[in-house]
Amino acid sequence: MRSGAGRPPIMAIIFSILFLIVLYSSWFVIDTGHVAVKKTLGTVELEEVSAGLNWKLPMITKAYEFSAKEIALDFDDLRPKARDNLRLKDLDISIYYKVNPDRIAETMVKYAASYAKGEDALLPAYSIVYREGRDVIYEEVTKIDSLDLHRNRDELRLGIATELQLKLDEKDPNVFTITRVAIRALNTDPTIEAAIQKAVQAQKTLEAKKVEVEIAAKDAEIEIARAKGIAKANEIINSSLTPEYLQHELNEALKMFAGNEGGVVVIPANMQNMTMMLDAGKVRKSN
Repeated sequence: MRSGAGRPPIMAIIFSILFLIVLYSSWFVIDTGHVAVKKTLGTVELEEVSAGLNWKLPMITKAYEFSAKEIALDFDDLRPKARDNLRLKDLDISIYYKVNPDRIAETMVKYAASYAKGEDALLPAYSIVYREGRDVIYEEVTKIDSLDLHRNRDELRLGIATELQLKLDEKDPNVFTITRVAIRALNTDPTIEAAIQKAVQAQKTLEAKKVEVEIAAKDAEIEIARAKGIAKANEIINSSLTPEYLQHELNEALKMFAGNEGGVVVIPANMQNMTMMLDAGKVRKSN
């Protein structure tokens, strides 16, 4: 009897262990940007638990920590058909969405087991948004020709985001928000790629030809303006070349010849061939 007197009672040890287990299982910590949903004996509490230290019934209540941050859905190796019925070789798209933190418990009840495991928390309604997103991607690609997809990435992104938001709002208003869409890869069939390059080159050639036509038109305008200027100048000059003016200029030229020492000027006696410069009537009268 004396040898066992110093040992603690076994029951005390067991109760101490049980107490520690109960104490440990009665509280939990939620990280910033997350919310928790508590489930007790199969019943989900519809009021979400915010970040921080929280308490729960030990053993019978389980806390599910969900992410209320932006969540990425990656769609890889898709091969949808474009409007011209040509199938893409590879399409990789990422859709980013958020769930209203105050409605996460409702989505857990409505879409049971639709969440997925993330790196640090559960991703609410993941499979629901993924399924709807995949369908919308295929629908939106069919609205654009394969030759135009490369030049219409913004149109494709906007179409996916808008249509997916409409579909989600139709089922659950004010629950989901599509924050953005990213096209990570868009590869068409090699034969289509060659056609795209040919089309791009043809477009550049057409643009160059348009520039050449514009330059030629401007040059023509310049030439027309120059011709009009010359014609106007000639008109002014011709209007000023009167017989009297020409006679005066001829007399001045003759004076210069006469003043040139040793110079000889021969003028026909009858002034023949001078009628272009002299008034023929006056010449005949002087003769």
